Amino acid sequence: MNSNGGCMKRFKNIIFIFDPTIDQQVAVEHAKSLARENIAHITIFSVVKAIPDNKDLISTVISPEELLSLAINAHQEKLDELVTEMKQLGINATAKIMTGTPFIEIIRQVLREKHDLVIITAEGKSGLKERLFGSTSMHLMRKCPCPVWVVKQAENTKYGRILAAVDVSVEAPDTKQELLNPLILQLASSMALRENSEFHIVQVWSLFGEVYMEVRGALSEKAIQNAGKELLHQYASKLKKLIASVGLNNIDVRKHLVKRDDTADAIIELVNNTHIELLVMGTVCRTGIPGFFIGNTAEKVLNEVTCSVLTVKPHDFVTPITLIEN
Repeated sequence: MNSNGGCMKRFKNIIFIFDPTIDQQVAVEHAKSLARENIAHITIFSVVKAIPDNKDLISTVISPEELLSLAINAHQEKLDELVTEMKQLGINATAKIMTGTPFIEIIRQVLREKHDLVIITAEGKSGLKERLFGSTSMHLMRKCPCPVWVVKQAENTKYGRILAAVDVSVEAPDTKQELLNPLILQLASSMALRENSEFHIVQVWSLFGEVYMEVRGALSEKAIQNAGKELLHQYASKLKKLIASVGLNNIDVRKHLVKRDDTADAIIELVNNTHIELLVMGTVCRTGIPGFFIGNTAEKVLNEVTCSVLTVKPHDFVTPITLIEN
């Protein structure tokens, strides 16, 4: 059981995104805990949005440049307070402020300093008609090359239930997703161990063409049922091998093999019904088409879930953001 507990220790160069306009206490506690356990360096990073080049802003009272300077100074004071707080706990912490578009400057910082984890607080609040993740979080989960941990505001500092979403497709395997599966399980399980959480794994599957077989009468109902049972067995066997390969045999795993045509709907429903507090998933895109940085399933899930998420991408993922402005 302890063999996998050190996976979260892979994070040694963390970047924490500081935003004084929202409640970040829970995210700060997670960042402190992880940095201390990993003996990691943590950069407290803040982006002040550039003042628009708008003549209406200019007045006899204050210029846009002076306004920007005031905003930067206010951010710096808060950053320095947090850095001091972390250093008192023995954490190697530094602060940095940039101006510009938040997600672009965050990704450029990741590229410059080779950060291995981004921790950010979700900008929105979960509600019936309100999306949890705002523009910056979504951009990062789509385009940031390293794992992104988006922490929900006003939650417990410990996760009671963690879900890992994997894809061990047996009919049309996705090489990139299959390479991600071990990382997803390693991160989710090590988090479950350190948080003493229930650990869930979901694999969504479906029998291709089942509806057409039934309508056309190509196969008897019994034959279709047998085909479904055989496919379920294949998925269960492959999932078992994946779990064993990652070294999770001694961990209490709650497996969910869900038969559903729409993978995203199945994951969202499971998150809601089992009260999942952290979802770990890949944001891989199957198409390989330039400009598509996140799969349709991941996009739909992230638009609808109301729990914290930890998203990962393939090692060969290339962000569209560059260090040099286009």
